[in-house]
Amino acid sequence: MNTVHEGYMQDAKGRLVPEHLVKEIDKLQDQLVKKCLGYADELSAQIARFKGHTFDDVAAFMDLLGEKYGQSKGGRKGNVTFTSFDGCAKVQVAVQDHIDFGPELQVAKGRIDECIEEWAADSRDEIRALVNHAFEVDKPGQVNREALFALRKIDIDDERWRSAMAAITDSIRVTGSKTYVRFYRRATPEDRWQAVTIDLAAVS
Repeated sequence: MNTVHEGYMQDAKGRLVPEHLVKEIDKLQDQLVKKCLGYADELSAQIARFKGHTFDDVAAFMDLLGEKYGQSKGGRKGNVTFTSFDGCAKVQVAVQDHIDFGPELQVAKGRIDECIEEWAADSRDEIRALVNHAFEVDKPGQVNREALFALRKIDIDDERWRSAMAAITDSIRVTGSKTYVRFYRRATPEDRWQAVTIDLAAVS
């Protein structure tokens, strides 16, 4: 990057342009962007510190709780909710797994197709619709996770169906996870919870 000397501005191609040749509206826009971004950088760093402190505090409390009941440290952290003594504030920590599906899913689809084809007119329309929804038949290679999990709850006395459901289960791969923390408060224990918004897009 070129050194920007006083009286010059650097353009998007890295060229140094004398300030008097830059349009006034471009100068104002440059100032606006850099001012807003400066505030955004400060806020981002503050939120990062806040998130780190929050997870550290949660982990310390869970370790303390584990010690009380004889659990060793370092166990997998799952979904948990902490509530204030007056019942008017709570912190929720949620762990969301990222899921992919292995080749067993194709076997499951083949077995399900066998069932549907044989049952034909006798098969219930809602099951056929759920199968189509699960495998997004109009979108090759795509699946609907919620519909797939709903399929596993249908109990059908057919060995091929049970085999297909087992293949769906075996196809599930947890490829990673992400932990979220959410905050809520309410005026009294009888009121509904109101989220404490940190998401910039959701702030009114």
